[in-house]
Formats: sequence, C-alpha cells, structure tokens
Amino acid sequence: MDDKKDNLIVDLAFKFSLAIVIYTEKLEVLKKYNLSNQLFRSGTSIGANVKESQHAESKADFIHKLKISAKEAEETKFWLFLCQHSENYPNCDNLLLQIESIIKVLSKIILSTKKISTSANP
Repeated sequence: MDDKKDNLIVDLAFKFSLAIVIYTEKLEVLKKYNLSNQLFRSGTSIGANVKESQHAESKADFIHKLKISAKEAEETKFWLFLCQHSENYPNCDNLLLQIESIIKVLSKIILSTKKISTSANP
C-alpha cells in the first residue's frame, strides 16, 4: 500500500483483497451472485480491519481488530472451500494458499501481542 514502511500483514491483506475483487468479478460473470457477494464482503473485510488495527487506540483495540480480521479470514476460507468443491466455479487454489498464510500471520501477531501485553502487566 502507500504506507512508508513495509508491514507484512497489511501488504498480504491488501494483495489478497485485490485478488478477491478479481475473483468475485469472475463469479459475477458466471452469475454466481450470492457466493460472489459473500466472498467479496468477507475477503475485503480482512484488509479493512487489518488497516484499521494500525491506528488502534490501545493494544486491546489492536488485538480486537486483528481478531475480527481472523474471523473474516476463516469465513472467507469457508466460502473459498465452497467454490473449490462446487461445479463450474473458477479455480481458487491460489486464494486458498493466500488465506492460509494470512491466517497464520494474524495468529502469530495476536499471540505475540498478547504475550507482550501480559508480560508488561504482571
């Protein structure tokens, strides 16, 4: 994105959102509107919440926003599994790989932030 310093999760989530936009446009061409809408909302919400977390008011707020992103990522993974196992849907294997990476990174950030918070407040 346009931020000055690199941030892995912000970059991953933004690139994933762009890929979701492209994929859901393909779904709409195939008239798969319901799944397209669900996938678009959850898939782009990940990046929106990650970006919002960068301006959190506290560590608790930061963790909360990333937990929302993680929930949206799990929902997105579900919709992608549906696409993967449904007939006449475009291939989404690359999106599934990307979402797995995002889920792992989000989990590590949340856990490490919680550890820092608890060790700072014994």
